[in-house]
Amino acid sequence: MTDYDLAIIGAGISGAGVAQAAAAAGYKVVVLESGEVGGATSSNSSKLIHGGLRYLESMQFSLVRESLQERAILLNIAPELVTLAPLHIPVYKQSQRHPLTIRTGLSLYRLLSGWDSSTQFTRLSRSQWDGLDDLSTTDLKAVFRYYEAQTDDRALTCSVLASACELGAELKQPAQFDSADSGHGQIEVHYSQRGRQQSLSARILVNCAGPWASSLNASIRPTPKLPEVDLVQGAHLLLPPVLKHHYYLESPSDGRAVFALPWQGQLLLGTTETPHQQAPEQAQCHPHEMHYLLNVLKHYFPHLHVLPSQAQTMAGLRVLPRVQGSAFGRSREVMILPDTPAQPRALTVMGGKLTTYRATAWQVMRKLYPSLPAPTRGLDTRQIRLHPV
Repeated sequence: MTDYDLAIIGAGISGAGVAQAAAAAGYKVVVLESGEVGGATSSNSSKLIHGGLRYLESMQFSLVRESLQERAILLNIAPELVTLAPLHIPVYKQSQRHPLTIRTGLSLYRLLSGWDSSTQFTRLSRSQWDGLDDLSTTDLKAVFRYYEAQTDDRALTCSVLASACELGAELKQPAQFDSADSGHGQIEVHYSQRGRQQSLSARILVNCAGPWASSLNASIRPTPKLPEVDLVQGAHLLLPPVLKHHYYLESPSDGRAVFALPWQGQLLLGTTETPHQQAPEQAQCHPHEMHYLLNVLKHYFPHLHVLPSQAQTMAGLRVLPRVQGSAFGRSREVMILPDTPAQPRALTVMGGKLTTYRATAWQVMRKLYPSLPAPTRGLDTRQIRLHPV
């Protein structure tokens, strides 16, 4: 007899989401976390619950539709944690994207949302430009205003996991995963807690270790096959509150999207896309990333004088499929990878997004149902309210 139905490794947003979905279905769930809940990638994001406007350029329409749907759900079930904020997109004569391109993209955004009221947008008149933090108006052709949602990413993760625990899930923390052995219809999980070696059994192991997922997978016997992935670092700066408004900016050097967002009394500026070759725990903002971001800010707001010494830094890691080309154009679809398609004993989640954690958890459960007994209850996570912890 197994101790648990699901053993989940990692209490980031993906692990928290799967734990909540499984507990809502009545399954016995344990989550093993070696550090802090939401303490790694899930606390180093752009703090946005967003539809992924920039993903329209790479024609990831299904991802954008799903993200917009999930944004609407989170605005409804977590109003204390997820709130709308107006973002401004300035378009210049030298911008890679022309005003018509931006208007078309925002219109498609509305269409994919089902014409949700939160996706309304406007083109600001010239008389309104003066109120935008002394934004440079040299060769400025247009400014669009649309809406995205902001959150405290770690607070949201803690809230989702707290919901899972209220539904019966168990959290072991700190608990360091050591290895797992699959066989005889169950999987034995070996872990260390407060210096003691311990074990538990589960029907299924769910690997939600984020950038550590591949190395964790190597300690599962037999070892499931996973695709090759790259770790791509996204660095952010936390600056003094030098801007009042939220901006979606185009980097003048490479055309990438950079957000400048007031957040909790500071200005959050990011993000970058830098290949990361070291261990995940060594992720940190590099000097060239800091200069890249400060140069973007200076380009649009030349009156600002922000020094590198004024910046706090943070860096998270994206897990992206390994393909040729820049990280900017790669698929952001989550990878849900069972060891066997019929009755999985181990399943890995890679590349999960903060915005779509709930939908990802639902997809995970669909793949796991063949290995689980029938659910004993059917609570819908689209209806479960989330509150700050």
